[in-house]
Amino acid sequence: MSRLDEVRLMTKVARMYYAQSIRQQEITARLGIHQSTVSRLLKKAREANLVRISVATPSGTFPELEDALQAKFKLHEVIVVDCPAEEVAMVRDLGAATAFFLETVMKPGMIVGISSWSRALFAMVEALHPSNSARGGKVVQILGGVGNANTRYQAAQLAQRLADLVGASPVLLQAPGIVGSADARKVLSADPAVQVASDLFDRVDLALVGIGSLEPSKLLASSGNTFSPSEREELRRQGAVGDICFRFFDKDGELIRSPLMHRVIGIEPASLKRTKRIVGVAGGARKVNAILAALRGQWINVLITDKRAAESLLTAEKLSSPTVAESKPRLAQVKRRKR
Repeated sequence: MSRLDEVRLMTKVARMYYAQSIRQQEITARLGIHQSTVSRLLKKAREANLVRISVATPSGTFPELEDALQAKFKLHEVIVVDCPAEEVAMVRDLGAATAFFLETVMKPGMIVGISSWSRALFAMVEALHPSNSARGGKVVQILGGVGNANTRYQAAQLAQRLADLVGASPVLLQAPGIVGSADARKVLSADPAVQVASDLFDRVDLALVGIGSLEPSKLLASSGNTFSPSEREELRRQGAVGDICFRFFDKDGELIRSPLMHRVIGIEPASLKRTKRIVGVAGGARKVNAILAALRGQWINVLITDKRAAESLLTAEKLSSPTVAESKPRLAQVKRRKR
C-alpha cells in the first residue's frame, strides 16, 4: 500500500468512526479489513493530527483543577464543586456531589464505612436517591457517636439511613466516639455490641469521612463530646492541624502520638489506610490546612471539595515545595556524609 493509499484509507476509517459514529466491528465488515488494522489506522490518524479530539468544559466544572490535584497528590479521583462562599450552602452542595459520586460507585455486596460526624455526610444522605445498589452489603459506622445523647442518636441514624437508601444492612458502633479514659475505651471495645462493628473495619471497601480542623465547628463544640480546650492545646503543641475520625495528624500528615488517642472508639489508623477507597469530604478556607495535611499523609485517596479550597491546596503545596536552589545544599551535605 502506497503512502497516499494508506492516508486515504486512514482518513476514511477516521471519518466513519468519529464523524459517522460507526463501530470498529462494523467498519471491519464494511471495508473487509481486520479489526486490528482499523485500530492501528485510528491510532495513526490521531498521531498524524488527522483527528483532533476536544472536550468542551461546561460552566461550573473544573476538570483541569481536578486533574492537577489528582496528579499532585496521587489520588484515585478528585471532584471539585462550584460552591457558594456561605458555609451552609457549601455543605449542602458538597453533600449533593458526594451523593452523586456514591450512586455511581456503589456495587452489590459492598461494605461501606461512614464516620459519625460530618455535616457534609449528613447532607449527602439527604441528597441520595433510594436504590438497591448495595444489596447484600453493609453500612458500618466507623466512629462512635459524638456529642450528647441526641447527637449520638443522629450519628447512628446517619448509618441507618444510608443503609436503607442503598439497600444494605446497617451495622452500628454502639459506643461514644470519645470516652473519659483509656481503661473505659478498653472495656467498651470488648463489648460484643461494639465488636460486631469493629470486626468489619478491616473489610471496608469504601470509607466516607469528613476532615476536621483542630478547632471544632460550632455545632460539634456545642454537642458536648469533644476534647477540652486544654487537650486541644496539647494537640496543637504537638503540631496537630486536623483529624479524620479523631485521629489527629500534623501538617505533613504524620499521626500525632498522644495518650488522648487511646480514648477514641473507632476505626484504627492502620485499618483506615488499608481501605481501598477513602473518600474525604471537606471544604472552605477553615479546612484547607487540614485537607492539605490529610493529602500529604495519604489519609484519603478520593477528595470532594470546593473550588476555592482546591485552588488554595495547589497554591499551598507549590509554595511549600523546595526549589532546586534550596535542595542543592542538602544534596551536597548527603554526599559529604557518604565520604
